[in-house]
Amino acid sequence: MATKVYIVYYSMYGHVEKLAEEIKKGASSVEGVEAKLWQVPETLPHEVLGKMGAPPKSDVPVISPDELAEADGLIFGFPTRFGMMAAQFKAFFDATGGLWRTQTLAGKPAGIFYSTASQGGGQETTALTAITQLVHHGMIFVPIGYTFGAGMFEMEMVKGGSPYGAGTFAGDGSRNPSELELEQAFHQGKHIAAIAKKLKGSA
Repeated sequence: MATKVYIVYYSMYGHVEKLAEEIKKGASSVEGVEAKLWQVPETLPHEVLGKMGAPPKSDVPVISPDELAEADGLIFGFPTRFGMMAAQFKAFFDATGGLWRTQTLAGKPAGIFYSTASQGGGQETTALTAITQLVHHGMIFVPIGYTFGAGMFEMEMVKGGSPYGAGTFAGDGSRNPSELELEQAFHQGKHIAAIAKKLKGSA
């Protein structure tokens, strides 16, 4: 039976979504893994999003909290708002109380990825503050550590991400994830999918 890895994300301007797509490719590259993309529900009205210049949402399906239970591994992605996850994603986590009561997600491996505007915008604080959500659910946080190798030590070009997970810098919104950032995202998907498969196999 295939190991199911869900990549669950919120993306307002598309930066997190690009990372999510690459993470899915990485997870799918592991034999016996079935990776699927999901979006969390939007909490802002269309007119507000329009004023913010947000493009229309993609056709990636919207997940309900209960559907998280079907996954063997989870990778959560979100943009940063003032050094923490965006409210849309926090609202989604806040709706998982039923799963928390039953500890349905306990023992599931989970990773995180993110986007910030700048280098000082919260690449690590966003990850650190997001871990509390996983801890209360009893999920096993899976960082990428330094398994990405030399790519972790790139100093000549701007690169998002950290040992906590893949990341990108959006700048004023016009910057897209770089090749190196996308490679790190692919690596994260592959890394976590392999661990999810191993844990499922030993269960």
